[in-house]
Amino acid sequence: MAYLNDRVLDNGLTVLDTEANRLDICSSEPTTYGQATTDGAVSLGNKTSLSIGVPSDRTPTGRKVTVAAITDGTVTDTNTATHWAITDTGNSRLLATGALASSQVVTDGNTFTLAAFDIGIPDPA
Repeated sequence: MAYLNDRVLDNGLTVLDTEANRLDICSSEPTTYGQATTDGAVSLGNKTSLSIGVPSDRTPTGRKVTVAAITDGTVTDTNTATHWAITDTGNSRLLATGALASSQVVTDGNTFTLAAFDIGIPDPA
C-alpha cells in the first residue's frame, strides 16, 4: 500500500494558504490564469484578501485547507456562476478550481457570497 506522510500533503496545500490571494466566481471551469481572472473570459467577479486556513485532517483520509466564507465579493459581469478559481496574482498562477455547491445567478455591480468550503488531498490508495 502506498504511503505519504502528512507533511508531504501539507506542503502541497500550504501553497493555497501562503500564495493564494484572489478567488473568482466563473461561468465555467477555467483552465488558465487569464481565463480565471479576466472579465469577458469566464470570470464574473472576485474577492481579494482571502482567508485560507492551515492544513488539517480530512475525513475520511488525507489533508485539507478550509477557504473561509465570503460575504463581500465584487460581481463584475452578469451571468450564472458555476465554478470558483483561486489564483496567485503576484505570479499569475491558477492554483485551484472547483464547482460551486450550487450555481448562482449574479448581476454586474452586486456582491456575491460563498459559504466556507474545503480543498483536500486524499491519502494514497
